[in-house]
Amino acid sequence: MHDESRRIEERVQRLHDQRIKTAVYAATVPFEVEAWQAPGEPVPFEEAAAASYEPFAMGTPWGPPWGTTWFRMRGQVPEEWAGRRVEAVIDLGFVGDWPGNQAEALVHLTDGTPLKAVNPLNQYVAIANPAQGGETVDYLVEAASNPDILADNFSRPTPLGDKLTAGDKPLYTFRAADIAILDEEVFHLDLDVQVLRELMLELGEHDPRRHEIAHALDRAMDLLDLDDVSGSAAAVREALKPVLSKPAHASAHTISGVGHAHIDSAWLWPIRETKRKTSRTFSNVTSLADEYDDFIFACSQAQQYEWVRDNYPKVWARIQESVKNGQWAPVGGMWVEADGNLPGGEAVARQFIHGKRFFIEHFGIETKGVWLPDSFGYNAAYPQLAKLAGNEWFLTQKISWNQTNRFPHHTFWWEGIDGTRIFTHFPPVDTYNARFSGEEMSRAVRNYQEKGGASRSLAPFGWGDGGGGPTREIMERARRLADLEGSPKVVVEHPDAFFAKAREEYPDAPVWVGELYLELHRATYTSQARTKQGNRRSEHLLREAELWAATAALHAPDYAYPHEKLDRLWKTVLLHQFHDILPGSSIAWVHREAEAEYARVARELHALTAEAVAALGAGGTRVFNTSPYDRAEVVRTVDGAPAYVEVPASGSAPLTGTAAPQPVTVSGRVLDNGLVRVEVAEDGTLSSVRDLRAGREVLAEPGNLLRLHTDLPNYWDAWDIDKHYKNRYTDLLDAASVTVVEQDPLIGAVRVERSFGKGSTITQTITVRAGSPRIDIETDIDWHETEKILKAAFPVDIRAPHSSAEIQFGHIQRPTHTNTTWEAARFEVSGHRWVHLGEPGYGVAVINDSTYGHDVSRTVREDGGTTTTVRLSLVRAPRIPDPEADQGRHRFTYALLPGATIEDAVAEGYSLNLPLRVAESAGAPEPVVTAEGEGVTVEAVKLADDASGDVVVRLYESRGGRATGTLRTGFPLAGAQITDLLERPLQDAEITDGAVAVALRPFQILTLRLRRG
Repeated sequence: MHDESRRIEERVQRLHDQRIKTAVYAATVPFEVEAWQAPGEPVPFEEAAAASYEPFAMGTPWGPPWGTTWFRMRGQVPEEWAGRRVEAVIDLGFVGDWPGNQAEALVHLTDGTPLKAVNPLNQYVAIANPAQGGETVDYLVEAASNPDILADNFSRPTPLGDKLTAGDKPLYTFRAADIAILDEEVFHLDLDVQVLRELMLELGEHDPRRHEIAHALDRAMDLLDLDDVSGSAAAVREALKPVLSKPAHASAHTISGVGHAHIDSAWLWPIRETKRKTSRTFSNVTSLADEYDDFIFACSQAQQYEWVRDNYPKVWARIQESVKNGQWAPVGGMWVEADGNLPGGEAVARQFIHGKRFFIEHFGIETKGVWLPDSFGYNAAYPQLAKLAGNEWFLTQKISWNQTNRFPHHTFWWEGIDGTRIFTHFPPVDTYNARFSGEEMSRAVRNYQEKGGASRSLAPFGWGDGGGGPTREIMERARRLADLEGSPKVVVEHPDAFFAKAREEYPDAPVWVGELYLELHRATYTSQARTKQGNRRSEHLLREAELWAATAALHAPDYAYPHEKLDRLWKTVLLHQFHDILPGSSIAWVHREAEAEYARVARELHALTAEAVAALGAGGTRVFNTSPYDRAEVVRTVDGAPAYVEVPASGSAPLTGTAAPQPVTVSGRVLDNGLVRVEVAEDGTLSSVRDLRAGREVLAEPGNLLRLHTDLPNYWDAWDIDKHYKNRYTDLLDAASVTVVEQDPLIGAVRVERSFGKGSTITQTITVRAGSPRIDIETDIDWHETEKILKAAFPVDIRAPHSSAEIQFGHIQRPTHTNTTWEAARFEVSGHRWVHLGEPGYGVAVINDSTYGHDVSRTVREDGGTTTTVRLSLVRAPRIPDPEADQGRHRFTYALLPGATIEDAVAEGYSLNLPLRVAESAGAPEPVVTAEGEGVTVEAVKLADDASGDVVVRLYESRGGRATGTLRTGFPLAGAQITDLLERPLQDAEITDGAVAVALRPFQILTLRLRRG
């Protein structure tokens, strides 16, 4: 037989694309269209319905950036169309191949009922099936003209990312608004040919099935009447039935399809637009559920449900009905799909607490899994936190984006830092926006790394980010691929069902221990520094407000614990931990609003804390310590004078001051407090840091070296740091001035001022305080650089085989060498409040109050000694998607802690991030709780969320070893229970001598519910 493959393939492609697809709509009549441009921000339906509309012609430009145009569309179904399937088809002037992030619309009836959205790949709205001739159609369409920020593949900066800079030139040209007949026979023929052609092209050249399909398609195309596609479609479909009905191989891979619509809660659009995106997509999904009984849609992010509930009650009612019918599956159990590295431990716990409670309250469903496909790496505390929230499985996809190493598993047990394991899956289809194309199905099978051990994987399908979610075309593909020779089998089912089958099939799946590090998007630890600082400070202010509110509720009879205010503030912070807000990868508008929200949250939390401590009593001044560790340190009084105070953990003390162990002396540029002696060089670096207790020099080279690197990644500017950034840099050694600015027995400080680059300035105040070896570097940057990154280096004379970085509820160790590609790929990593370097008998920590990104490296000197260097990433200057990212003022503090153990690093991390509070208050109650036992660290103290008055305490083992101790209360204790994160009892806790006995494995998290006597 002659090889005619090329002729057949080209023939099928042309006939499909130019004749069959174009005949899906058999006839059209245009709508009459009128338009009204809403001024400013979006308006409610009622306001739009009452507006005055002007005639609008097709082909007319419309839509300024971030604008809203309402269109009134009126038409009539022709009499002769009676009995046919009739739809509205609307093309707003869609651009490119991006299914979201551009023009989108929600179609309403004139009574305000939302029907369905119109998106680039989902342009129809069902009118009737079958239609009645003469039927009148009257719609109000809310169209959003969102800019296509992704145009030109992020190749250049754009002002379109903020309404303040975007201008008002129309972005789109309205192409068509028609009433049309859907030719159902042609529609199905279109899908038949698509599925077979794509399968054919994925099969091997020597696979008989490929040639069988090709010749079947060729013969079928002979039956296609080019002058009457509609009339011949049935015959063509009949000819294709034999190749479409051949069953899959018995050993074929099984793909569990789960409807999905990945909607970033903010990214290339602001939060206000996400509220509308959810309503549009969820309208589409509920409409599709009405059409396909076998459709199942998985949807995470409780915050998005709440937006729809509050703003689109009719869509919310449809969601509730779909949940009842089993077609809508709430998943994920988190408030939003948060970043996997940057939120603090308690914040991750609250993501689960608020998310799972929402689904339980509104749907009576407790979600079983963590649905987090698109975060930029995942911290090693996740397995324990997920299990403590009642989860059984974990799903993500992003690790498939690794630049260097291919992750070795798709289905595995993920083990966290405490030993907890959770069953985990990465979809080998390598997308969370699948459409069941032949290429995707082939890729899933080809990629799948569990061959021989397991035989199934999951594929989330549907267009994301405002693309409208799953479509009928995708559902039709799934039906054709359910059991088709040459393809994996596709079954649409609930993700819980997939995970149950996968775990049963593969109980001895391999184990991955530790963090899931993404070898990409490493700049997300640093970009948009003010957003990250706002998050860090909000987390600690929430901790402070909860502790002192709980203290006041226990000891002040007239004080009411502010449950509702704290709940609202927590949800605001959780929202902004979304994986494109906190990482700094959103447009300017998003980060401008985030900074404003963090400022508001700070004001409210400061007020709540002040109210709580004032409620404890008037007539004095006290110092309040929110940290879980006793503190003896210098504090500034109300008038700014320093005082040395001793304050118990989670308690307070009068501001009377006590004698400092040894005064600070200042001689030239040398600061000495008897514990450390710090020499500041003429160039402003630290030329020497001598640990006087250990009798050793800490630095191997000048410390606090500020290095400015060129920072232009190959792609994804706000997301990525590529390794070549290290090759070009400037050391900032030209100090404008080095001046002693404080010389007091309790405080000595030197100020270093520099200017550089494009008018940027840095002012750093290097401070040593009495009684503490910690050297604080308070930093004020006025930043005007572009495509640069600024790092601060501390080269220490320590041979450290690994670094230890704080993460959520513990820390992880990373090798300082690069023996393997896995280690070399970790050239930029994340940590929270501290990084520790140590050798047997001695260690040093670098503490911070708002930075996350850092790198650690080591070299061997000519004298045989080893220099291990930790460098904090302070600020970047990407231009895409926000051309002004990080420009302006930044104020933060980082510190060097010589002679530090891990315990010291933990304590000082809390101390720097939870400064002592001086307040007018005479109350001197006992701390709500006091933890006794090395490594037993209290993370949160609050009243129970059910308003019962019980006290809830969350603590953990912080050193990485076993810990035993007790938790004593400052109130009569009537009972104690160990609970899950949602404060539901698991078992009674042991009480001995009026205190709760505590025994913890390494990094174990324990939540206790304490009943008051």
